[in-house]
Amino acid sequence: MGEVTAIRGRRVITPDGERAATVLLSDGIITGLAAYPDAPPATLTLAVDEVLLPGLVDSHVHVNEPGRTEWEGFATATAAAAAGGVTTIVDMPLNSIPPTVSVPALRAKQAAAAGQLAVDVAFWGGAVPGNAGDLRPLHEAGVVGFKCFLLPSGVDEFPPLNPAQLGAAMTEIASFGGLLIAHAEDPEVIAAAPGARGRRYADFLASRPPEAEQRAITTLLEQARRTGCRAHVVHLASAAALPALREAKAAGLPVTAETCPHYLTLRAEDVPDGATQFKCCPPIRDDANRDALWAGLLDGTIDCVVSDHSPCTVAAKRLDTGDFGDAWGGIASVQLGLPAVWTEAARRGIGLDRVAAWMAAAPAALTGLADRGAIAPGLRADLCVFAPDERFPVDPAALRHRHPVTPYAGQTLRGVVRQTWLAGRPAGSGPRAGQLISAVTGAAPSTGGAS
Repeated sequence: MGEVTAIRGRRVITPDGERAATVLLSDGIITGLAAYPDAPPATLTLAVDEVLLPGLVDSHVHVNEPGRTEWEGFATATAAAAAGGVTTIVDMPLNSIPPTVSVPALRAKQAAAAGQLAVDVAFWGGAVPGNAGDLRPLHEAGVVGFKCFLLPSGVDEFPPLNPAQLGAAMTEIASFGGLLIAHAEDPEVIAAAPGARGRRYADFLASRPPEAEQRAITTLLEQARRTGCRAHVVHLASAAALPALREAKAAGLPVTAETCPHYLTLRAEDVPDGATQFKCCPPIRDDANRDALWAGLLDGTIDCVVSDHSPCTVAAKRLDTGDFGDAWGGIASVQLGLPAVWTEAARRGIGLDRVAAWMAAAPAALTGLADRGAIAPGLRADLCVFAPDERFPVDPAALRHRHPVTPYAGQTLRGVVRQTWLAGRPAGSGPRAGQLISAVTGAAPSTGGAS
């Protein structure tokens, strides 16, 4: 065993709740939790206003490198993650070129990432028409699961699955115990809705009705029931879909769901016309919907909270025209997810233990990264030193992702990330920077290297 590091805090969030403790670390692993006053001299003693959280696991991040690195790259995305208390991200298979729909494409991703990482990075594979034969090889190469779209994705190189193709993909994925995750909006409902155009947010909202999510989730649940494939709904925005998910879970279907900070903290009523920095798909809905999403988290229908960090260039956001129909849909928030969620959770009387479970433990479990996501002996020493009562105004220039566009600009959020520790060291220090990780081994894959 190497040198022991000790971090002492009066508020440490563990799987059993908050307690005073000294966390003992060696060789990048948590080796034990000692009583607060009885531990060896501490390498770091937290300030009285600080809480020690597990490093967050953000399982929904679009890095876009290679191919659209001008939108976002591994260096900037992982720097933003580290600044936000996130120690592991899982990169989505689309918006990069090539998309991660084959093993050679995965190797291209790994090669592009090597040497650039401030935090650990795992990868999703993609399920698209015609790549059923690539799914098992991708699984064996270490992707954590497979992303699909049930309607056009917005980029031509990642087409959607129709219902028959979805069933075939889920049958194949079930054969090796894999996981399918779906952007669940129904294309027929969207096609029948008014078109998205112009500066009025109300018009954009009408173009993506809740029924689109409801119908697509029903389709996904039917296929999960038929195939036995594990299925996960990404970025759930419509609370109208919660009863179907709740019923499916009660029936024992292997189904999970996530939502995102923007759906939990922002409201359609507050989105100004022309403010395309708020555009995402599915859209930010009204206050009653937001309340219902929180209720779905609290009762376990929604399992985790992840960013859906989906950046683009400033020009692609159409901030000059404010046209919601033309603007790219996506919110870049990997750095702000924790304070945004905590601001609203604290207002609702919800504790940091629940927030850590939703943003660290649950995404780690979803993606099979069982060596992280909590402060417990035997797990990786990925940690976040958080000042939950300190407030700060969001300055886009202080964000680390590539383009300083955010719907949170000018808002005052509660909670400041003061330090992020990766594998027992402050992020960015020492020889151990972020690594490429595999769902199969939890370690750096044999090709693609580590940074």
